[in-house]
Amino acid sequence: MPLLTVLALMALPFLEVWLMIAVGGWIGVPWTLAALVSLLVLGVAVLRRAGTRAFRDADGALRSGEPPRGGLLDPLMLMAGGVLLVVPGFVTAVLGLLMVLPFTRPALRWAFVGWAQRRVKRMQERMNEEFVVRGASAPGQDPSGGGGGPFGRRPGADSDASAPNRGRVIRGSFEPEDPDDRA
Repeated sequence: MPLLTVLALMALPFLEVWLMIAVGGWIGVPWTLAALVSLLVLGVAVLRRAGTRAFRDADGALRSGEPPRGGLLDPLMLMAGGVLLVVPGFVTAVLGLLMVLPFTRPALRWAFVGWAQRRVKRMQERMNEEFVVRGASAPGQDPSGGGGGPFGRRPGADSDASAPNRGRVIRGSFEPEDPDDRA
C-alpha cells in the first residue's frame, strides 16, 4: 500500500500539468490562469478562517479545561482543504473543495473515523501478537495476576509485588568513614 501511495504522489504533478494543458486548450489560457488564481485566493481565505477559528476554539478549550466543542477533525479538514486549494492544479482543487464544503465534510468525517478505528484495532492486534511472541502479556493484561507492571512480568522477577520500584541492584558493603583517618 505505501508503494501505491508513493507512485500516486509521484504521478500527481504530471496529471496536474496534463489537466492544466487540457483545460487551457478547452477554455483558453487566460481563463485557466484565472481559475487557478481564484482557487488559490479561495484556499488562502479558507486557511485564514479555519486557522482563526481553530485557534479560538483551542484557546477557549484550554482556558475552560474541556475538549473543543466541534472536535479537532473539522478544523483539520478545513486546513487540509485550504492547503489543497492553494496548491496549483485541478485535481488537488477538487480534493480541497471536498474537504471544505460543509455538506461533504460529514461523509469524509465518517469515512476517516471508520478508517482510524480499523487502523487502531489492527495496531492493537499486532501489538498483542508481538507481546505474546516475546513472552510477555499485553499492557493491562497480566495473566498471572501478579504485579508485572504495564508490560508484563520481567524475566527472573520474583513474585513479591510489594516493591514497586525494583531497579538495578548493586551488591556491596558499606563501611563508615572515620573522620580521624582522613590525613
